[in-house]
Amino acid sequence: MKLYLVGHDYKYAVEQIMLALFPGERPEYPDTPPADGENWARVELSGGCCTAELCVGGRKSEAKQLYSDKMFHVEHFKVREEQKALKLAFYRAAMELLPKKPVWGALTGIRPGTLMTRMLSEGLSEEAALRRMEEEYFVAPERARLCLDTAKASLAAEQALEPRDVALYVGIPFCPTRCAYCSFVSQSVEKSMGLIPAFLEALHREIRATARTARRLGLRPVSVYFGGGTPTTLSADQLETLIGWLSEEFDLSAVREFCVEAGRPDTVTAEKLRALRGVTRLSINPQSMSDAVLAAIGRRHTAQDIRAAYALARECGDFQINMDLIAGLPADTPEGFERTVEEVLALGPENVTVHTLALKKGSKITEEDTARPDGEAVARMLDTAGARLTAAGYVPYYLYRQKFMSGGFENVGWAKPGTESLYNILIMEELCTILAMGGGASTKLVDRKSGRIERVFDPKYPKEYVENMDRIVADKEKIVTFYKETGGIGDGI
Repeated sequence: MKLYLVGHDYKYAVEQIMLALFPGERPEYPDTPPADGENWARVELSGGCCTAELCVGGRKSEAKQLYSDKMFHVEHFKVREEQKALKLAFYRAAMELLPKKPVWGALTGIRPGTLMTRMLSEGLSEEAALRRMEEEYFVAPERARLCLDTAKASLAAEQALEPRDVALYVGIPFCPTRCAYCSFVSQSVEKSMGLIPAFLEALHREIRATARTARRLGLRPVSVYFGGGTPTTLSADQLETLIGWLSEEFDLSAVREFCVEAGRPDTVTAEKLRALRGVTRLSINPQSMSDAVLAAIGRRHTAQDIRAAYALARECGDFQINMDLIAGLPADTPEGFERTVEEVLALGPENVTVHTLALKKGSKITEEDTARPDGEAVARMLDTAGARLTAAGYVPYYLYRQKFMSGGFENVGWAKPGTESLYNILIMEELCTILAMGGGASTKLVDRKSGRIERVFDPKYPKEYVENMDRIVADKEKIVTFYKETGGIGDGI
């Protein structure tokens, strides 16, 4: 779609709303007028009004949105109000051309619950906040209710945090094989087993450096999360050693949860489970309980393997268990996904996370344009899952969206009351700093007072990670600098 911006340069905001409403389009910024038959949009900001003109498939529409300039002496408010106005104007113009309203209305960000959290924090009643989501942002009632439930979980988590609380993330970028839907940087151990010892040696060095920085700043870990990849790709001895390093270097006495992704049941053994000393939460992620779907996405295990891994986890440890599902996978159907949900609920995990398939660049599904359920089918899958989980006593506690999701839907974490994952709330709602270590890890520095956020990235690939450890260790000083600049804490500042 050819985009013409007048009176502003909010390219990202316009692209967000365009991609949300017209996912098949890609943005272009030409210097010449559009030719006949081309799709285009003209978005103008002027004098407290945004005008959006669209032409799609030869049909034209126009909408206006007024906005307040009372707070324009504060740059943050100016940007927020102008971007909100242009998205709403674009949305209203698009609704004259589209056959169906999207369930998330004019919301485009990955954290739609943040808006609800802000409204509740500012004193709006739950009923008023729901009404505003539906009437001002055109969000479907059931999605607005999801936002309300997850916002309440976010506010409860925030109220329980102290100023020096942080979370720890350890990234293990290895998997048994690569799933067809995956775009994460992870090395198949079939090809890279030899990289693991050097990677772990380098990771030990980063753990020491990060722990020194945390002590210097007086930071207190309250949550630990091992992600990847698949951390249980490591051997039992390697897992036990890694957990030992973390426990030796960091003071984990205030940690409320310790999560490990054992996402692939073909990596779960009794020996490994017994090596997870101190771990309180385990993810065993089937994605589907259909053998045909598992084969279609490149998994080398069966639904029976999932059941066996789950039973083994219950036998070998006192874990809260999460199970991930994905709606919209190749070879799946609404009826098949319903059977998957029922089978998982029969097992009785404390948490169930229902993802919508995201068509990620670099994944096999995207590159090969694999056939998969359409948006209507995905909607049925999600509606069924939500109804079944609610009836079984689960409540939604965090949600987020991604680009290019089937049907424009969302990912939702469901939990039995009292078993919500603190880390998932912290990372999604950006409530505190996440100190990240390992391949592809992203440290997220959060100043809760100002809302300022900065990130420090580790190299993605194991070989680059090992080779750049001097730089990675030196980058820990960026954490100190951030806390100094934001009025940080600790005797070392």
